[in-house]
This record gives sequence, C-alpha cells and structure tokens, in this order.
Amino acid sequence: MADQSKLKLPHRAEHIGSLLRPPALREAFKARAAGKMSEAAYREIEDRCIVEAIRMQEAAGLATITDGEFRRSSWAFGLVNAVEGFGLAPSMFEFHDAAGNNYGFETCQATAKIRRTRPIAVDDFAFVRRHTRRVPKVTMPAPSFMHFFRGKSCVDPAVYPGLAEFWADLVHVYREELDALGRAGAEYLQIDEVPLTMLCDPAVRERARAIGEDPETLVTTYINAVNDALATRPPRMTVGMHLCRGNLRSRWLAAGSYEPVAARLFNEVRVEAFFLEYDTERAGDFAPLRLVPPDKTVVLGLVSTKSPVLETPEALRRRIDEAARYVPLERLALSPQCGFASTVGGNLLSADDQRRKLELVADVARRVWG
Repeated sequence: MADQSKLKLPHRAEHIGSLLRPPALREAFKARAAGKMSEAAYREIEDRCIVEAIRMQEAAGLATITDGEFRRSSWAFGLVNAVEGFGLAPSMFEFHDAAGNNYGFETCQATAKIRRTRPIAVDDFAFVRRHTRRVPKVTMPAPSFMHFFRGKSCVDPAVYPGLAEFWADLVHVYREELDALGRAGAEYLQIDEVPLTMLCDPAVRERARAIGEDPETLVTTYINAVNDALATRPPRMTVGMHLCRGNLRSRWLAAGSYEPVAARLFNEVRVEAFFLEYDTERAGDFAPLRLVPPDKTVVLGLVSTKSPVLETPEALRRRIDEAARYVPLERLALSPQCGFASTVGGNLLSADDQRRKLELVADVARRVWG
C-alpha cells in the first residue's frame, strides 16, 4: 500500500481510535493496579502491544493509525488523569443496554484549579509516529465532557465560584496541548464529542433541565468551548469531530437524530470533518446531512463496534449511496461508528471481529472511492 501521508484528511477508510486491549495488556493492567508489577515492566508490555496494534491497522489497510488508546484507562481519562485539578465524582446520567438496564458511572469534577503540568497526548503521538510511516491520529475528549455529566456541579464552588474561570482554564489546557502537538509534528486531531450528541435525545434534554441546565444554552457553550480550544491550533493541523452516543461494554447513553443540533453543529464548529455514528436506528436517518456545508467532510460510522455481527459490503454501499443524496460522494468517507474499547474492558466482540471490521471498512472504501 502506498504511503498516503500527503493525501487529504480524513482518509476514505478511517477508524475512531480505541482498540480492544489484548489479554496480555489487560492482565498487566490488573497486576500493576494490584502492586504486583513495576511501572517499567508494565510499560514494556504496553509498548509491545501498541506496536502490534499499529501493525494490525496497517495490515487491515488503514492509512490512519492510532495507539489504540492503550495508555488510557478510558477514552476521556487520558486527559483527565494528565491534567492537574480533577477528581472523580458520580455522573448524573446513566448508560443503557438492549435489555433495558441502566448503569451508573464515574466522571470528573474540578476539585482544584485546572492546569496542564505535563503532556496529555504528545508522547503517545510521538511513539506512534516512530513506528509507522502512515498518518498518526491524536484523539482527545471535547471540553464538554468535563462539564456535562455533572452540570454546574462539575466544579467545587470553593475552587471555581463561577464557571467562566473554569472554562478559561480548561480552554488554556487545550491550547497548550495543541501547541505542543504541533511542535511535535502532529497534523491530525480528532475531538471526541459526546454531550452535543446526547442533546439530540429528548430524554437527555429533559434530564438536563432537571439538573438546572438549558439544553440550547449548553449547545452554545459547548460549540464555543471547542472553537475557543482550537482558535490557536497549528495551521497544518486537520481536525475532525466524532459525535458519539456513548460506548461502554456495548452500552449507550442516548439516542436520537442529529436534527436538533445539526444546523449549528455542522455550520458553527470550526473543524474540517464530522465522524457521525450511523450504525443503528438510534441515530435516525441521513436527512440532517443536508445541513453540512460544502467545505466539510462526513465520515459515515456505518460499521458497529458494539456487535460482533459483520456487516456486508453490499449493505454498506447501499447506506453510502443513501447518504450521498445529501452530501456528494467525494465528501464522504467510511469508518466504524465508534472505538472498540472506550475503556480497558472493551466492547462485546473479539479481536478477530475487530480485525474483520477494520478490513471491511478499508475494502469497501477501496471499492467505492478507488
């Protein structure tokens, strides 16, 4: 496969970032947590597993490469744990599964002033770049994650009596990190946005009102936070935004068409591409894509990472053709709907299932776009 590093981003075949942790890494994670493995021994296993994950992505035919987010306990806590000032607190929202069960989880709360005292993703990026000639993609949670799941209680009021200073400090963290990523040579960033997608769900909007938040004000706040964070980004950095409805052990947080936020999301967020989940009926139809402006790319998340069932090339092609009624084919691309392992535990499918799904994405992209 030719080196595609100079091709326009995103690539026709993409993936969202996280990969299933191999058994050796999961066991090492437990051993380190129990105090039975040194940090150096753990890092050696972690490095080896990441290199193997890079080779798997290359063999699957992908031109975009991540470290699988193997160095993070979860997709968002890579940032939370790296930044000074965050502690843990219960979320005011819950995950759901197909059986109708609900599951609580922990999120973050600012218990001290927010400061970037060390790199968040720079070292992870540098490691990937040393081990592939293809394009490393950096993934980071959107600023909204640090607010939405606890609303106004996302901060200790003794530390941040008002939220304006909290947002200013958080945006400063992003600007510092993006500057450092640019100096390290990073040219591709994906912002993972969950709360804006959740605000498509009427039940979530009602829950937000119940904890004292106005959904439309939140949309404005979160769009502004992303744009402020990206305002000083390196000029050569391409940024995409992944819109996610929650991804934990094949569970989800929300459902609903993008329609309630589409006009503002697609036209106001200053990114070059949107990675949109479209793997189940929970996402609604493609009609909101009519609102995507002509300078934006849409990456269709049509391959499920929640189920081991392998989609067919024919079904994916039909779905791509449906989306092309709203966005021209030349501005579309293909990916799984989310990562395969937003946490160490991963979703309910196997490494072979994961590999086959990534190969399918690459194969269909070649068939459709050449």
